[in-house]
Amino acid sequence: MTNPETVAGHGGSPSIATPDYWWYVARADLLETALRSHVEGAGLALDLGSADGPSASWLRDAVQRTVSLDIDPRGLGSDGVCGSALALPFPDAAFDVVSAFDVIEHCEPEATALAEVRRVLRPGGRFVMSVPAYDWAWSDFDVANGHHRRYTRARAVAAVEGAGFTVQRVTHGFASVFPMFAAERLARRLRRRRAHGAADIVAVPSVPKPVNAALLGLSRLDRVVLARGDLPFGSSVFVAATRRD
Repeated sequence: MTNPETVAGHGGSPSIATPDYWWYVARADLLETALRSHVEGAGLALDLGSADGPSASWLRDAVQRTVSLDIDPRGLGSDGVCGSALALPFPDAAFDVVSAFDVIEHCEPEATALAEVRRVLRPGGRFVMSVPAYDWAWSDFDVANGHHRRYTRARAVAAVEGAGFTVQRVTHGFASVFPMFAAERLARRLRRRRAHGAADIVAVPSVPKPVNAALLGLSRLDRVVLARGDLPFGSSVFVAATRRD
């Protein structure tokens, strides 16, 4: 469901300037633990929307070659392409893997973005993504970041399967820090912060180094669980799927 408060205009990721912020470091670790086995050894991968690197550095190690695409050129390197996930500038069946880490929630219509992912994947190609969890957690933070929606596992699976994929894995991430996430979102609701629209780049919270380290340490508990099975709750949803013929 698209939130009526969402406005277009969000630009780059703050991870360009703050790659050591605990959430970016933890996300890369958890994504690799949950999803690497689904892409390991693949040929050509397209990484959507994380050209700044923190979430996708492991992907470049897992596949033979990666092309990055982002609507914001600031994080793109020499192999990057500036473009939109809603109209990918690539031919049909060009890639073995497409990744979209915290990207699809920025895309409206969602179905167009997922159809484009399917189009540029070869039959049997693999799609891995992460999205933010739970409609109840919607806040001014989502508006500032240019989000159109948040997801449950069922909502993510329905969207991906409806676009012509078969889901191999769906799990939450960030369960260990979830109580703090829920408390923070509740506090935002109680304060009734006004949503002013999407920002260019949203600054990450200022976190003392000991707190940053503690949150990162807690998130590593998720890695232990994800290496063995799925997490039943958390502030993110991770999906691995393959394109149906």
